[in-house]
Amino acid sequence: MRILHTMLRVGDLDQSLAFYTEVLGMRLLRRTDYPEGKFTLAFVGFQDERDGAVLELTHNWGVEKYDLGSGYGHVALEVDDAYAACAEIKRRGGKVTREAGPMKHGSTVIAFVEDPDGYKIELIQKKTV
Repeated sequence: MRILHTMLRVGDLDQSLAFYTEVLGMRLLRRTDYPEGKFTLAFVGFQDERDGAVLELTHNWGVEKYDLGSGYGHVALEVDDAYAACAEIKRRGGKVTREAGPMKHGSTVIAFVEDPDGYKIELIQKKTV
């Protein structure tokens, strides 16, 4: 078994696709409209689905906003340099909600950004050996 994808419901698919592709640098892997069901699925990721886990962005037509609830945590992405990643995300118009720095009770360098729907994305700096 392996993880295929994580699904996030989004209110504005074009805005979300712009964030994940233009701000975070993922690729749009596939997008399908389902007119009978009144929804669109878009899959984004850094690699092809056969090679690793991706995000499924689900847009239910006519729904502009979702309550994130208290159960959702975050999606984590590994980056070479969290400080540089934050600077680039801000340059591209992204929202950094926690600047890069060591985590509170450890030495791992992390940061948090937020997508247009309010989903948290954690950036974890790759450890050097």
